[in-house]
Amino acid sequence: MIEASEEVYSSLHRRFKGDLVRPSDSGYEDTRAIWNAMVARAPGIIARCADVSDVQSTIRAAAETGILAAIRCGGHSLAGFSTCDGGLVIDLSRMRQVTVDPEARRARIAGGCLLGSIDTATQKAGLVFPSGVVSHTGASGLILGGGTGWLTRRFGLSCDNVAGFTLVTADSSLVRANLKENPDLFWALRGGGGNFGVVTEFELKLHLLTSVVLAEGLTPEPKIRGLLECWRDFMAEAPIDLKWNIDLRLAPHREKVPHELRGHPVAGSSLIWTGDPEAGRPHLQRALSLCSPDSVSSKIVPFLKLQTMADADFPHGRRYYTKSGYFSYLDNSSIDRLLEALATIPSSETQIELAYLGGAAARIGADETAFGDRSFPFILNLLANWSEPSADACNVAWIRGIFHKLRPSMKPGVYINFMSGDEQDRVPEAYHERWDRIVAVKSHYDPNNFFRLNQNIAPRKPVAGSS
Repeated sequence: MIEASEEVYSSLHRRFKGDLVRPSDSGYEDTRAIWNAMVARAPGIIARCADVSDVQSTIRAAAETGILAAIRCGGHSLAGFSTCDGGLVIDLSRMRQVTVDPEARRARIAGGCLLGSIDTATQKAGLVFPSGVVSHTGASGLILGGGTGWLTRRFGLSCDNVAGFTLVTADSSLVRANLKENPDLFWALRGGGGNFGVVTEFELKLHLLTSVVLAEGLTPEPKIRGLLECWRDFMAEAPIDLKWNIDLRLAPHREKVPHELRGHPVAGSSLIWTGDPEAGRPHLQRALSLCSPDSVSSKIVPFLKLQTMADADFPHGRRYYTKSGYFSYLDNSSIDRLLEALATIPSSETQIELAYLGGAAARIGADETAFGDRSFPFILNLLANWSEPSADACNVAWIRGIFHKLRPSMKPGVYINFMSGDEQDRVPEAYHERWDRIVAVKSHYDPNNFFRLNQNIAPRKPVAGSS
C-alpha cells in the first residue's frame, strides 16, 4: 500500500492543482483528522482536490495502481468510510463554492460543501435547503444517503430536493444525472450513498424560510412513558409544519436545566413550527404540557441559529457508534425496552433519538428514489457518544444490546446515514425490493467496485465469456 501511495503521488504531483499530503508532511495529522475518533485511520496520501480535473486525475491514478480510495467531504461518516489505512483519501474540502439563483429558487453547490456553507449562502436570499442538524456535516454524504433534519416533514428529505448531480465515475468520466439525463443513475444517487462516483456538483431546490418557532422542554423519568404514548399518537395527525423530536438521555449539568433533573434520566422534547407562529401555538403548548414547567422555553429563532444549535453536542474528535431502525408504530413493549435502556445509559452524552417522518417525506413513492419506502414513520437512532477509548467496549455493547431487544418490533429497513461500519449485512435491507435495480446501476457505473468504502452495493460479477 505504501508503494501504491508513492506511485499515486508520482503520477499526480506535477499536474495536481490542490494539495497532496503524505504522512511525512507537517500538516498531515490535522489533515487526516475526521469527526468520529473511533474510526480514525492513517491514509498513505490525502489528495485535497482544487477542482473537478483534480478529482478525475486522482481517480485515474488510484485505478491504475489499485490503491484503496476513500472519498471525504466533511469527514462525518459514522462508519469511518471517509478515511482508510495506507490508501488514498480523495478530499473535497477545498471545493465549497455555492451559487444561489433566488428567482429560480435553485442553488449549485460544489461537492465539498458543509451544511453551514449552504445555509449561509441560501439565507442571504431568504431561502433554505432541507438538510441535517449539525452545520459541520458534509453535504454530499448526507444528501446521497437521504438526508433528514428539521425540515423533513415540511419539505421532504434532502435527496428529494436535488434536481441534478454532476459526478466523476470510476472510469474518470464526468457524468450528469437528472430526470432527463441518465435517469436510472439519478434515481440511485437519491439514497444509494457513495456507491456510484464522486459528486462534484449538486443542483438543489430551495424554499422560502428565514425563521421558525423553537420549543424545548425536559420530561422527568416518571412521566416519560406518558410522553411517548402521547407523541406516537399525536404525530400521526400533526400538521407538516410541526417537527417534534424526542431524545432519551441524562439531563446535562447546564444552567437552563432544573437542578433536580441534572444527571438524571429525562426525555428532551425539541419542536419546531415552520408556519405562522400563532397557528402553531396550541400544538406546541400540548407538547410542552408534558414537560417539567421549569425546563420549558418557546421562541422564534433565525434558521441559521437553529442549524448550529447542535454543533457543540456532536464535536469532532469524540467517539460515536450507532444502530438504527424503523417502526410502523411504537408499541408499549418497545417503550418498555427504551425505558429499561435509559436506566442503564453508559455516557452522559449518549442519546436514544426518536423522530417521526411523515409529511412531505411520505408523499414520495417507494419506487421514486433509491431511499425507498417511507411508510414506516418512526425512526430510531441509538447514538452512543463518549470520549475515552477505554470505554469503547461498554458503549458498543450497550447499543448492540438495546438494538437486539428492539429488533423484533422493527420493520425491515435502515437509514444508511445512521449505520456503523459493522453492518454490511444490513445493506440489502436498506433497499428492499429496489435491490436488483440498484445493483444494476452499480454494475453499470462501477463494475469493479472502485467505490467500495461505503455501505457497499457490490456489482454483479461478469458472466464468464461475456464481453
